Amino acid sequence: MEVQGRIKMLGETQTFGSNGFRKREVVVTTEEQYPQHIMVEFVQDKTDLLNSYQVGQQVKININLRGREWVNPQGETKYFNSIQGWRIEAVQSEAPSGNMPPVPPTEAFEPVNDINDGDNDDLPF
Repeated sequence: MEVQGRIKMLGETQTFGSNGFRKREVVVTTEEQYPQHIMVEFVQDKTDLLNSYQVGQQVKININLRGREWVNPQGETKYFNSIQGWRIEAVQSEAPSGNMPPVPPTEAFEPVNDINDGDNDDLPF
């Protein structure tokens, strides 16, 4: 799966516990009729993937959905979901192509007076 949008927030790398678990969060705002602010977390060595990106940049992030179950001390079962990124790439904004010739204005074309005059059937079949 993937999420595409503009980086709204880029968090710092956080380290947890004695084993050095690392996590870094990024929020991407989608560009659709109803924009969504999607928080994606990168963990362990994947946190370094975010080093070359900045707020405002257009990106595409490959993600995995993660879910886990937790039983609290009262015996109630709770469920948690997370979105985990594993690859990120910059997306170039779509600019007009420079290799396409400009279209001339309508005044440059000669008007057709009567399309039914003469034999205009030059098709080979």
